[in-house]
Amino acid sequence: MNTTTQAASVSQELDMPKKSWLSGVDLPVFLISGGILVLFAALALYDIDLVSGWVNAAFATSTKLFGAYWQVLLLLTFLIGLVLSVGRTGSVVMGGTDTPDITTFQWISIIMCTLLAGGGVFWAAAEPMAHFTSPPPLFAGEGAETGTLQAAYNALAQSFMHWGFLAWAILGSLTGIIFMYLHYEKGLPLKPRTLLYPVLGDRVMKGPLGAIVDSCCVLAVVAGTVGPIGFLGLQVSFGLEKLFGIPNTYGTQVFILIALIGIYTLSAVSGVNRGIQILSRANVILAVALMAFILLLGPTGFIVDGYLHSFGIYLDQFIPMATFRADTGWLDWWTVFFWGWFLGYGPLMAMFVARISRGRTIREMILLISVVAPVITCFWFTIVGGAGLSFELNNPGVISEPFTGFNLPAALMAITEQLPMGFLVSVLFLILTTIFVATTGDSMTYAVSMVMTGTDHPQTSVRIFWGVMMGVMAALLISIGSGGISALQSFIVVTAVPVSLVLLPSLWVAPRIARQMAKEQGL
Repeated sequence: MNTTTQAASVSQELDMPKKSWLSGVDLPVFLISGGILVLFAALALYDIDLVSGWVNAAFATSTKLFGAYWQVLLLLTFLIGLVLSVGRTGSVVMGGTDTPDITTFQWISIIMCTLLAGGGVFWAAAEPMAHFTSPPPLFAGEGAETGTLQAAYNALAQSFMHWGFLAWAILGSLTGIIFMYLHYEKGLPLKPRTLLYPVLGDRVMKGPLGAIVDSCCVLAVVAGTVGPIGFLGLQVSFGLEKLFGIPNTYGTQVFILIALIGIYTLSAVSGVNRGIQILSRANVILAVALMAFILLLGPTGFIVDGYLHSFGIYLDQFIPMATFRADTGWLDWWTVFFWGWFLGYGPLMAMFVARISRGRTIREMILLISVVAPVITCFWFTIVGGAGLSFELNNPGVISEPFTGFNLPAALMAITEQLPMGFLVSVLFLILTTIFVATTGDSMTYAVSMVMTGTDHPQTSVRIFWGVMMGVMAALLISIGSGGISALQSFIVVTAVPVSLVLLPSLWVAPRIARQMAKEQGL
């Protein structure tokens, strides 16, 4: 994008006519989604045990009734997207413009940082170790006992399943096509309900059903974002005490959250073409630098061998892992939990993907989201988690003992301590995680604001409100203790139930729209 075009885009974003705080806001959606979130926080503060009981019961029902459906939905979304990308529809240019809004590097940076998020740092350290110490049931019967090299490869392969092709595909591949066409070429509002327009027509656009659909999607993504925000407060506070001796108190955690709220809210207010791009670029540069450092100065041989071998297992066992139903108890707290978390992000993430992907082809968008990004994510998991597995194999207990009790930040700190210049690397990882969560916070603040207004340039006041709202929710929940965040994490899966029904029509609507656009563009 040339300088003139970029300046015009920034000007458009910053110089919008001043509006009152509620001007153009969809009040039913605002009151339903905001009201339920406030009620959840209030009840959690009043009696966390009661709320946890309700949420856990709803969680069990959700996973029992919808777990298998979610597995099929994600698998079909990935496969249908690949078909659209390799056929003639792959050449379709989306968004009503031939010129991309942002450069390719900026586009890839924002997508990677937004969708991988802060969870990708701590889970990258912890999940492979969890599967290593307690092998997944699919691999448990293969003679790969705990503590072996094969167990390490299997652990990485299972982590790849949870953060690889299927997880990424649901976050904007098929749904991104629908938003691109219906919003930018047909003028429909940039709201989750638009995904159902091809099926339900005006009934979903103007009636109460549309407000319910939007509210469910906002609720899911805010719950999914508040969790990592609150979790970050706990993680960084743990790290500061371990590294600098700063007491790990609620006051420290709130101070961290205030700083984080300030960073991502300012970024969201400055818009896609400024703050969000700057944070994402900084995130990618720091992540690549840390990857290169660990690859060169860490257990290089194991990382290379582990990535190749584990990715081979992932591909070989792809369908068995994607459709595994033999141990629903394990599935509910691993695969189905992750699928619910990612499904909840689906509609709003797709809106954000559409907002930054104008001028790209279907092939570019789907291959980046569904193939390139997962391959990079799996390599990231091998760099961080693979290093931890290598250290554990060479010195049993060095990582697994701090990780006891599923202590995610302790796992990361234990890994970084084993590296050269461990103190500095630990500090940089804390900074990296903070920026990761900030990039998710700013993009989701922006996306929720788009739902509230139906435009891709929501007013500043709306962005500020939702940015602060998510941070305050996180602060309230961590004041309860770990139970507050745990209840919210289970609540995320419950909110994914209605959202997964909103995503279902994309399986046949996206191919139909792709073929229609190909016809219109003479392909």
